[in-house]
Amino acid sequence: MPGQPTTSPSGTAAPAARVPSEPGRSEATRLLCAGVYFDGKFRRNIIQELVEHEERTIAPSLGFDALPVLAHALRAHRRETQTALALLALWAAFIALGVLGIGSQTTFFVPWYLGYGLICFASWAARGHRSSLFALGRSVLKEATRGRWKAVLPILPFVLAVLYGVAVGIAWQQGLRPWAAVVFPALLMLPVWVHRLYVISVMHHQLSRDAFARGSHPRLPSSARYRRIGAAIAREQYSRLVIYDPFRPFVGAGEPYKPWSVVMELKEKARAAPWERGDADSPPRAEPARSGTPEGGSGSAPLTGREVVELIKPQLAVLRTSAAATSRDRLRSLEVDELVYLPPGPQRHQLDRDPEAVQAHLDQAVGEGAEARRHFLRVRVGAWDEQIVICMLVRVHTQGRMLVLEVVPHVLMPVRPEYKSVDVIAAQRPYGLRDAVQALFSSPSAGFAAGVWLVQTCLSAFRTWLTKPQYAPPDAPVASVRELGSAQEVSLFQEMDISRYVKTLQDRIAGGVQQALRSKGYETGDFDHYIINVGEGGVFIGDMSGGAVATGEGGSAKHLSVAAEKGVSTT
Repeated sequence: MPGQPTTSPSGTAAPAARVPSEPGRSEATRLLCAGVYFDGKFRRNIIQELVEHEERTIAPSLGFDALPVLAHALRAHRRETQTALALLALWAAFIALGVLGIGSQTTFFVPWYLGYGLICFASWAARGHRSSLFALGRSVLKEATRGRWKAVLPILPFVLAVLYGVAVGIAWQQGLRPWAAVVFPALLMLPVWVHRLYVISVMHHQLSRDAFARGSHPRLPSSARYRRIGAAIAREQYSRLVIYDPFRPFVGAGEPYKPWSVVMELKEKARAAPWERGDADSPPRAEPARSGTPEGGSGSAPLTGREVVELIKPQLAVLRTSAAATSRDRLRSLEVDELVYLPPGPQRHQLDRDPEAVQAHLDQAVGEGAEARRHFLRVRVGAWDEQIVICMLVRVHTQGRMLVLEVVPHVLMPVRPEYKSVDVIAAQRPYGLRDAVQALFSSPSAGFAAGVWLVQTCLSAFRTWLTKPQYAPPDAPVASVRELGSAQEVSLFQEMDISRYVKTLQDRIAGGVQQALRSKGYETGDFDHYIINVGEGGVFIGDMSGGAVATGEGGSAKHLSVAAEKGVSTT
């Protein structure tokens, strides 16, 4: 299990993966749990990734727990399905009355249920494809109103509702008495109101800050299928064995943030001549170093990837200790793990994740430079209450007298800001007149959203029954729960913190590599040059679109090849 100490094949104690303290109580977990009630697209994607595609392993959960998020998503799914069925029954009853001609006189030569259906569709379209039965209003509306419809779409439902009311009034004055056109919208409000009361109760009693910190999380359904899925998620989300797709290798880590790499030849330092060391009695003859024997002792072993990794770790540990002693900086909670990335192989329940097997992968993969199995040192900082997660993946291997250092920073963006509405909703009193009025105005969009949700639920159930995902070929994760619920923007302060954390961690990683090179008697001049370009000069591999860059006083640059324009290292 994650967090338990393991033992390497050699018998030495090895630290297990460090699971974040109480990830199930983090702010990111709470907001993601609330988001499944607000964001229909987010909820559908979670269920599709974790339930419909049971053959896929889950992406690493950085700073949150995916199990309560899935449990709340399934709860919201079940509740919305029940509400959708109630609304469908009402629609069916009143359409039948209209077909039979009972209380359903036409309005503007259009049956009233078609006119009201048009209002429902326009309201749903104005709120956007992420809308659900519990409408959030402007936060979702902002996403849907784009392009030429930006000024038209928000007011279209209001215009149609006014026209509908005028038509009903005219019909009433003419003695047609279309009572169904009045009663039907009022009855449609009742299931929506009940659903709103349920969601507000969940926000207040389970997902408010105090309740979430003290209470227990809901559990997955008790069927054998969900027990199997829940056990797999608990086993995989903090595991140090990560299954990856070559086209999407770092799902769950976030967006790449200026990755860079160094490829350099390991050159031994030339031994100084005796007279250069101050020995006057020695003959004036240079003593060349023997090939393959670095300074520091005759016959010393060559530099290995494991040695480099073990010298990087203390640099990061000192950074964590100093931050904890002198400030409240998030670096005091710095987490360092070793991971092994594996391509899809056996079924997810057949992959051996016992501590001994995981440690064997770690011992064998570090420094081997393989193409399929890859060892990474993962450095993680959870900032802004786990809203901003900096994840730096470091790979080192030394083969053929070459040092290859790959550093791939990633950033997890903040949770979508509309999910923070949980705190506003939790403070409401759910049994007031105001909420009933809100249910009346939101029932048109909620009714159409319920219909769309019901159709998608039926298609999902049929697709799952048809494909039998538990027997499908094993696959890597395609999406991460955390990334599915993330925004696309950060504030200026958050961007400043991201840059600071990345540069600080890069400096410590570079320091560990420099120490490893010096301890084995290798030259560090070329490596120092690379680090100056990356750190101070700001030249990151993969971040240039053309031209040349020079840094420092009197520096000059010359454009050499198309490969440099594309960010390809030609070292």
